[in-house]
Amino acid sequence: MADVTFLNQAEPVDEYGRALYAVSRSILRAHFDELSTADLEDLNCDRVDVTFRQLSKVARLHRDKGARGDGFEWAVHEAIVGGEPRITELVSDALRRLSPKSFAGLEAPASLMFGHERARHLGFTEAVVNNASGDAVLLPDGSGRPFVFGSWVPIAARGVAGEPDLRDRIKKVWKTDLFLSGADKKRFAAATVKSNWHHLEDGKGLRVAIVPQAVDLNPGYRRWKSLHLVALPDPDGFMGLFNDAYEAVAEAILTAGRHDRAPYYYKPSAKAQKIQKQLEKYEKVKVVDILGALNEAAQQNLITVDKKLMSVEAPDWLVINEKRTPVVAPRPSFVKLD
Repeated sequence: MADVTFLNQAEPVDEYGRALYAVSRSILRAHFDELSTADLEDLNCDRVDVTFRQLSKVARLHRDKGARGDGFEWAVHEAIVGGEPRITELVSDALRRLSPKSFAGLEAPASLMFGHERARHLGFTEAVVNNASGDAVLLPDGSGRPFVFGSWVPIAARGVAGEPDLRDRIKKVWKTDLFLSGADKKRFAAATVKSNWHHLEDGKGLRVAIVPQAVDLNPGYRRWKSLHLVALPDPDGFMGLFNDAYEAVAEAILTAGRHDRAPYYYKPSAKAQKIQKQLEKYEKVKVVDILGALNEAAQQNLITVDKKLMSVEAPDWLVINEKRTPVVAPRPSFVKLD
């Protein structure tokens, strides 16, 4: 089982600087929690001894594989499954517009987590198919007969390698993050979920897009290219704060981990860049010590951390050498931003 970490706002933002520290702390902690036993074996140390530079070497920052995107996908999925009305009402509206006949009586949507990367785990694809009804179908682009869900999802699970074997009207269904349906789970629409709407891509077979509200995107429903786009409301601007802190941590990880900077990364704000520079200064410090220092600088109760378990096939071996390389580093301390 692997932990999936969700970050939720618990209190109003009092000071932007302290709030940035609070969210940066939790984002760094999420990256830290994602270290697998294989990662620790590669790093040749126990979790509590991992330095920021070591973490940066193995952190997942790619926009389609990173903590931000994964976390947002899981948050949307959990909100739909949990019946959160601020999300389910918008999603239901989009599904009714997508296919008035198929979703005419829809009261509450259902969601099946997909993502072809997850489908590599043993039993994941079978679980997705088994969660649908026996006669479930996939609603494609255009008019015509739908496709049998259980026949085509295993092909989509092969990712881009399976695209040549997919029919023309569902060519891009392998990019699906969530399969959306009604409570009966008989008719499914493929949805793509992005934490930044500028990263959206449409394609045949993808029917719905779910993104957070942005400065240049008001909440609610609209059409975007071939997609039925749902922009989730962000009434207190927490998503902007989250993105700013995420970019600060990401830039520091790129520097400490000696990664190439992809062109789609946004630069953090001036205040967030101060956090970035301080993190880069402590690359030889243990992550647990940095988390402690960030905690001292943060708005303590701004966010809550919720963990859920996702079934994966964990490695059945672990080798840790007895020898350790000592690291001498300064005690981290963060300056006030406001």
